[in-house]
Amino acid sequence: MKKNISRATIDRLPLYYRMLKSFQEKGEQTISSEELSRPLKITPEQIRKDLTTFGNFGRKGVGYDIDELINKISQILGLQHHWHLAIIGVGHLGAALANYKNFSELGFKIVALIDIDERIIGSEINEVKIYDYKNLKSLVHRKQIDIGVITVPANSAQAVADSLVEANIRGIWNFAPVKLEVPENIPLINEDLSIGMCSLSYQLAKLEDSRSGYKIF
Repeated sequence: MKKNISRATIDRLPLYYRMLKSFQEKGEQTISSEELSRPLKITPEQIRKDLTTFGNFGRKGVGYDIDELINKISQILGLQHHWHLAIIGVGHLGAALANYKNFSELGFKIVALIDIDERIIGSEINEVKIYDYKNLKSLVHRKQIDIGVITVPANSAQAVADSLVEANIRGIWNFAPVKLEVPENIPLINEDLSIGMCSLSYQLAKLEDSRSGYKIF
């Protein structure tokens, strides 16, 4: 029987992975949940709870073997597959993602940038070539692209998603502010930046209204 793992737990694993890598680079061999908790501002209890969801990794009185735990988290997150990414839409956001170093540090490799603008097709960002969108299907196969990252305007996003599905993409990461329809067997993650901004606005408004004596429910 498969365990139902919460999204919050999965979202914390990359934080543990990144912090463990920094301790590994310092030459550390073991770490306790308390030591891991301090820089992350996550309680030791939460860290232990998250990790025991996937098995027993630590030893009482010793802590976690850093190399072993990095390897285990990498396996849980599937980072050992070294997924190939293509960014479709090389505007400001697409270009920023193309320059994001943490992708490679986590084992992801951007192998293609794709756009319709003839002025930028053939140029490179961070040593990755920009290809013509017309060649999307052949690129997915030729470059063995696993994940399509959609950074096009909302009114073009569904058409791009449909083309990626037709090209047998394995997963889609969508930054366009629109709900996409894809087959159930295609994992889809939506990163709606406007939702994050509205959430921040809500938190700020709560603080302002609490100071003025009003309540937001």
